[in-house]
Amino acid sequence: MQQQIAVRLTSKAERSVKNGYPWVFEDGIQKIASHAVAGDLAIIFSQKKDKLIAIGLMDPDSPIRIKLIHVGTAVKIDSAFLTSRIEQAYALRLPLLKTPTNAYRLIFGEHDYFPGLIVDIYDKVMVVKLYAEIWKPYLAQLFNILASLFSPQAIVLRFSRNLHKKGAYTSYVEGQVVYGTLKHPIVLFEEHGVRFSAHVIKGHKTGYFLDHRHNRKTVGEMAKDKSVLDVFSYAGGFSVHALAGGAKKVTSVDISAQALTLAKENAELNSYNGKHLILAGDAFSILEDLIAQKRTYDIVIIDPPTFANKQSHIRKALSSYIKLVELGVNLVSKKGIFIMASCSARVEAKLFFDTVESTLAQTGRTFRHIKKTYHDVDHPVVFKDGAYLKTGYYRLE
Repeated sequence: MQQQIAVRLTSKAERSVKNGYPWVFEDGIQKIASHAVAGDLAIIFSQKKDKLIAIGLMDPDSPIRIKLIHVGTAVKIDSAFLTSRIEQAYALRLPLLKTPTNAYRLIFGEHDYFPGLIVDIYDKVMVVKLYAEIWKPYLAQLFNILASLFSPQAIVLRFSRNLHKKGAYTSYVEGQVVYGTLKHPIVLFEEHGVRFSAHVIKGHKTGYFLDHRHNRKTVGEMAKDKSVLDVFSYAGGFSVHALAGGAKKVTSVDISAQALTLAKENAELNSYNGKHLILAGDAFSILEDLIAQKRTYDIVIIDPPTFANKQSHIRKALSSYIKLVELGVNLVSKKGIFIMASCSARVEAKLFFDTVESTLAQTGRTFRHIKKTYHDVDHPVVFKDGAYLKTGYYRLE
């Protein structure tokens, strides 16, 4: 059974907690009552009035020593508390579920006050992915609550690479079906009426990348009778929406031949008349080859992987964005649309958009900003460091 441990923070850390920051680092702890193990409750008291201000879960092996699950007056952390939190998260997603969509992120870690825990739903299958040891004492309880609230066909448990390597959860194994029966590891689902598949046992993340859903829908709406280049396409999210939206030709580019096979298979789940081409290899080299061939496209989408996992990576990431913009612009037809995205949390949105737009200006192409998008409704953001997704749409004259 987890301990309840009294904690006092430094003045700076206390201000951060009161302002909604969900993490307490080791140097933010001024006084702690006893030794803690992962999942123990940290009861945080204010310095001056000795008043409870927050409750978190202790993570003694992490530089983020306390991950908050509640800010405010005292509450009992029990099944009713966890159930209420999940219901609140679900309520935020209801507008999305009024569309023809049955795959979404139910729990988005810290942003739903479940730090280090993700729950994605693909039709009737739930995937719980863990990024921290702190949920050890609560997992069985969480599975029971999720099963009771949503009656899924199955719940699958996945671990981050670090947790899996460490063997942190000895009672469970990677890809374990912890509830119900999984009929097949590949689960079919819909997003805005377009069909896709997710490999919930072995696929990246929880089986698919749900966060760009709103941008994929936009591309599908723009794509009728257009030629589209989808760079870093992975399993073809943008490509498939473009084909379903009536694109006459779509070219998917990714370094992974396996991912491109998934893109072709996802496209075949839907009706379309356009041509779907795939190019496997380094995106930078392929873009250079396409430029040499004097190819152009009505819509060019560049959605690279995370370039900056650390603060020290930011400069290199910006250089990569600049190079991609310089290459991508050469492939956009007259009056075509250029779409550039970033999923690097370390690169703030303003810096990213400033970099993209200054590079566009230097290419000599006149451009008009169409719109900028951020997180979809099932990926809410409650603190600045948790914002990672940003996408810019530009019409090139």
